[in-house]
Amino acid sequence: MDSINQQQPEHNHEDLHQAEAVKKIQELAGKTNTCFFSTRLRATTVPATRPMAVQEVDEQGNFWFLSSNDSNKNQELQEDDQVQLLFQGLAHSDFLSVVGTATISTDKARIHELWNPILKAWFTEGKDDPRITVIKVAAQDGYYWDNKHGNAVALVKTAIGAAIGQTLDDSIEGKLAV
Repeated sequence: MDSINQQQPEHNHEDLHQAEAVKKIQELAGKTNTCFFSTRLRATTVPATRPMAVQEVDEQGNFWFLSSNDSNKNQELQEDDQVQLLFQGLAHSDFLSVVGTATISTDKARIHELWNPILKAWFTEGKDDPRITVIKVAAQDGYYWDNKHGNAVALVKTAIGAAIGQTLDDSIEGKLAV
């Protein structure tokens, strides 16, 4: 039996490397700026996963977050620095999974660069709150699922495929090597 990918009449797999991978990471992560941040990946129990706001994705593909030094997440990162970030931009596209290594710092200059006034809801003393830490996730690799030509084209292709009984979608997926 053929897989769904083998039924595609057009190319739907493209692995991306270095600059192309970083560009795809920035594009997909930028569509939502919120991800599921998973820790304890090496534990024998279920990983700990929580929503987190991405403050920045830099030119090297590093993700930057602000977090509290007394959070469970920070404690878990002290024990195991491997994390997975999961993004979903839209219902049928803009999916991204990234695995990387997290480091925690208290770099005040970086905190000031990443600060957003809405964060005062969590850091009540503002950008000088002594509990604020910076988490940098250095992406090691990942995987993406997206549309090649946007959601409108994807919808039309899927509808035509359903009408004629052929797999016609506009999907593209592949590995990301940063």
